[in-house]
Amino acid sequence: MPGALRHFASALRTTATRSSSSPLAALSRPIARPQTGFTGAAWRATGWQGALATRNFHATGVSAHGGKGRPKPGEGITLHFKKPNGEIVTVEANEGDDVVDVSWEYDLDIEAACEKSVACSTCHVILEEKVYDSLPEPDDDENDMLDLAFGLTDTSRLGCQVKVTKDMQDTTITLPSATRNLRVDGSKPTHH
Repeated sequence: MPGALRHFASALRTTATRSSSSPLAALSRPIARPQTGFTGAAWRATGWQGALATRNFHATGVSAHGGKGRPKPGEGITLHFKKPNGEIVTVEANEGDDVVDVSWEYDLDIEAACEKSVACSTCHVILEEKVYDSLPEPDDDENDMLDLAFGLTDTSRLGCQVKVTKDMQDTTITLPSATRNLRVDGSKPTHH
């Protein structure tokens, strides 16, 4: 075993014996690396603790998967979802959430089999013309997936690409009567 590795392994066993009965406990410490210019003689003289510095990791904020949850009553943007059977479900959404997150929050029947990665058309929705016209043009990826959508209309969009804005107050979003999914029929993924 090379010298540096032998000393590190020895120090790891010593530390594990001092701190716990399990040698694996030492592995839960921060990742360490030799300091630049640290010689083998200095390593042996000071032991592994003097020879290693803990690695500094960049910390960023944690971003939650999906939307922000339901807004406080009366503070959200009111949307009406028209189900294939004609039933209308009224919900409140946060500005900036996408239509898929809103539908998942209220257990509406939008599948989004690709988990909003623009790789399917199962989140296809039909928008009112004024809302459709106010949105940015769909990109090429979205247009490619819309070509596969069941019941495509002039105002069809993928729900994962439609962000809720204040301009959408009291709009009706129509859910198509079916979707085209390459998965096995009858299988419905759940959001997490």
